[in-house]
Amino acid sequence: MTAMARRISWLTPGQTQFLPLGVALLMLAGGIIYLSAAVGGRQGALYLIGGALGISLYHALFGFTAAYRRFLVEGRGAGVRAQLIMLATASVVFAPLLAGGSIFGQSLSGALAPVGTSVMAGAFLFGVGMQLGGGCASGTLFTVGGGSTRMLITLIAFVAGSLAGSAHLPWWLSQPKFAAVSLYGEIGWPGGLAMQLAFIAALAVVTIRIERKRHGGLEKSAGIATRGEFFQRLLFGRWPLLWGALALAFLNIATLLVAGRPWGITWGYTLWGAKVADAAGLDVRDWTFWQWPFPARMLDSGIEQDVTSVMNIGIVIGAALAASLAGRLAPLMRIPPRSLAAAIIGGLLLGYGARLAFGCNIGAFFSGVVSGSPHGWLWLVFGLLGTFAGIYLRPLFGLEVGAGVIPGFMRKFAS
Repeated sequence: MTAMARRISWLTPGQTQFLPLGVALLMLAGGIIYLSAAVGGRQGALYLIGGALGISLYHALFGFTAAYRRFLVEGRGAGVRAQLIMLATASVVFAPLLAGGSIFGQSLSGALAPVGTSVMAGAFLFGVGMQLGGGCASGTLFTVGGGSTRMLITLIAFVAGSLAGSAHLPWWLSQPKFAAVSLYGEIGWPGGLAMQLAFIAALAVVTIRIERKRHGGLEKSAGIATRGEFFQRLLFGRWPLLWGALALAFLNIATLLVAGRPWGITWGYTLWGAKVADAAGLDVRDWTFWQWPFPARMLDSGIEQDVTSVMNIGIVIGAALAASLAGRLAPLMRIPPRSLAAAIIGGLLLGYGARLAFGCNIGAFFSGVVSGSPHGWLWLVFGLLGTFAGIYLRPLFGLEVGAGVIPGFMRKFAS
């Protein structure tokens, strides 16, 4: 994701690439028409929401990997605070909706999961994988759509790791854990929401104090001086983090209203891996995980029937559309060997960790937290621990880190 960030500058938009832009528009419009006819209007709408997520992620460069690393390495917390704004905004809407249980005839359910060993181990591995692979679950998708060849390799390894995680998940679930609960359900949604917002605010204050102590003040973001600059930035360039935070919050709300459950990503990777393995003759159907009702049904169904898969594909197409419009769809074909190794190892850890933790930075953390599930906050704690470990491993693969973090005996591996 760092390489992508270096290549994108809203100040110097490239010339619109009309051929890939046209292809992306046709794939987005054609996908909506096909899904609406073959599956139903809901699936077409979710594909469109996925496209909007891809556009938002690309323009805001709203990744979790770089934001966590920048905070841990440099003490700069703007990216983390943007995530907290996203969480607070979505929580305010999620809490009453989930408490109601349905809206307009659509039943609603949150992203709830047990709190235990599986989440802790999975989030830690995912954190390491983010730093080696170069992106999180959402970051992998939008950078692939934006033309990153390295992240395509990470994605393939992500899928393989997710499949491996499904083979081992039953064992991990037998380890110590507490049952899934909802904060909104335990103490009522007004009290649960108030507690959640107070905790989010406290975290924001902590990041502000750390940044001010280290740098003497908060990092200032570039303002928007004119109306023309606003539209240039909206259509072609780098969005402020606040725009990205609000866009993702409202698009997750839209996902809840249309799909009946929050946004998730990595289940789609697990399903893709199982379908490929099944077609190749691997007996995944004999695995315990793939005998559970929902996974078994999805394995027998087409990809177009799966909400997560449809939205994932929409994210890639949306990011490709945004990159083409900005004139920056340019695949990077040269990947240093150590960086290639990091992409593979990181992707495997991302996939395996996500399956154990009931999701990633989106499905487990973002959607878990706004659903009032304690496992979302547990994911954050162990995801950050894994991130810190991953930062220390990056120089082994020649990846940039930042000054003042890596011990001297490890820096030699980066040279």
